[in-house]
Amino acid sequence: MKPADDALAPPDLDWRSVSEHLFTMRRALLLGACFLVAVAGGGPLGYFVVWWAGLALAAGCAVLGGWGVRAIRRNQRSWRYAEREDDLLIEHGVQFRRLVVVPYGRMQFVDVEAGPLERRFKIATVTLHTASASSDAVVRGLPPQEAARLRDRLAALGEARSAGL
Repeated sequence: MKPADDALAPPDLDWRSVSEHLFTMRRALLLGACFLVAVAGGGPLGYFVVWWAGLALAAGCAVLGGWGVRAIRRNQRSWRYAEREDDLLIEHGVQFRRLVVVPYGRMQFVDVEAGPLERRFKIATVTLHTASASSDAVVRGLPPQEAARLRDRLAALGEARSAGL
């Protein structure tokens, strides 16, 4: 999935990607916002000021929308996670890569949430809470069944690992 020269990722892990529905949802939000700006701003601007100003705003929205879709696709493809024996690894980022390692014994609870828009696009977000708020980890864009499976597995592993403390 990622290049072999990825310095952050440990070798020989079974990395799992997030759902393509995350890209679909973010693309719909971006293009909807671009459409609203182009119509709500470009229409009155072109009618009341000068026609080419409205056209320029609409063209600018189209260009930024196209660039944004490409950026959203790259970001969605950068998210991945791997389950190891003692911890969970979450990696993401395009320009600046980030690898988060959460030991199962440090987890306090696992939260799965899906707002109305996420439910519409059939995805959920898994949040792992630890004692330190700065070390909480998030996996966005998982199918609901995978999010529930991951929640149950992490909760069981966290309980088993913390029992020895």
